[in-house]
Amino acid sequence: MAKIIFRLNGVPDDEAHEVRELFARNAIDFYETSAGNWGVSMSALWLKDDSQFEQARVLLDAYQTERTARMRAEYARLKREGKNKTFWDAVKEKPVSFTIHLAVAWLVIYLSIQLVLDFAK
Repeated sequence: MAKIIFRLNGVPDDEAHEVRELFARNAIDFYETSAGNWGVSMSALWLKDDSQFEQARVLLDAYQTERTARMRAEYARLKREGKNKTFWDAVKEKPVSFTIHLAVAWLVIYLSIQLVLDFAK
């Protein structure tokens, strides 16, 4: 019976690719499911053979520990060099999009408060 080993929801493409390569290099027999056309299914990597679960889990844990250290080192390097992307950098990059999203958020908050106040009358 198939067993889930790695959920792909919210996982960066490079990480998913590296995990696929890790399993392929170590002869872990797996298959992948997508989120489907509407994005409601579970996107994941599944083991075909349950007996490989422990081996795959050990490999995956080691990979994630190594990746965490690598990403933290990359972030620290970018921060030292002043190249890390901040919130304000993202706002400057897309000011119109930011303004529209902010306005929509305020509209939702305003309408929610108005609804509660109207019910209170």
